[in-house]
Amino acid sequence: MSDFSAQIKKIEDLSLNAWPSHQIQFYDGWVLRFSYFYTHRTNCVEQIGNAVLPPESKIPECEAVYRRWNTPAIFKITPYGDPDLDHLLEQRGYRIEHHTTVMTADLSCLPETDDTDTGLTLESRVSDSWLCGLFRLKKTVNPDHLRVVPQMYNAIPKDEIAVSMRSGDTGEIMATGLGILDRDFVGVYAIFVDPALRRRGIGERIVRTILERAKKSGAKYAYLQVVTDNSRAKTLYRKIGFTECYRYWFRVKEV
Repeated sequence: MSDFSAQIKKIEDLSLNAWPSHQIQFYDGWVLRFSYFYTHRTNCVEQIGNAVLPPESKIPECEAVYRRWNTPAIFKITPYGDPDLDHLLEQRGYRIEHHTTVMTADLSCLPETDDTDTGLTLESRVSDSWLCGLFRLKKTVNPDHLRVVPQMYNAIPKDEIAVSMRSGDTGEIMATGLGILDRDFVGVYAIFVDPALRRRGIGERIVRTILERAKKSGAKYAYLQVVTDNSRAKTLYRKIGFTECYRYWFRVKEV
């Protein structure tokens, strides 16, 4: 395995730890994830190891599982996985959705700053109020999601850095961010800012706070995932010190 493939595999493993699914099944080097279609990442097939069976024999079995789960069949395609899988899925009528860019940063290159931002609240675990704020920002109303997503956050097996910003008038959470510490990395997740407060540097403050606190906790590197065509977010992350590492996408089919 090349150094580049090993780096991709490591980040993919960290991402699986950082964002557990409601249910999982293992199948010959693949993991099938299910979370009532909350996100593509938590509701897809991922290649996690070497396989024995040919992929063309496994795809129909996976489709049957997602049919029972009553969600589309989704496969995550990364540079690490079997290069033939994407073509096989295309032949079976799978469409591409959600091109995603994975960016990384070397925390030793970040300028030394004080991570005590008086306008932000830091917690060592995701709290009920943080999660309620996230649901409001994302306009989450699906009853299944409201029921299972708190369980998914509670199942995160790693140390966390949960950041939020509240309105001085109402006390409502107006912005969120989450860092997941794992080995020598911190994953940056759940960066959401109320639309009324965007373009004020709040997202940047939250990301920098997560990175500085993670660095003080021993992290050496950071990663995050951003929709590839979100040029505004990518410009912000480059300003902070992130560079593109690789891209992945999903193949989706109603089954």
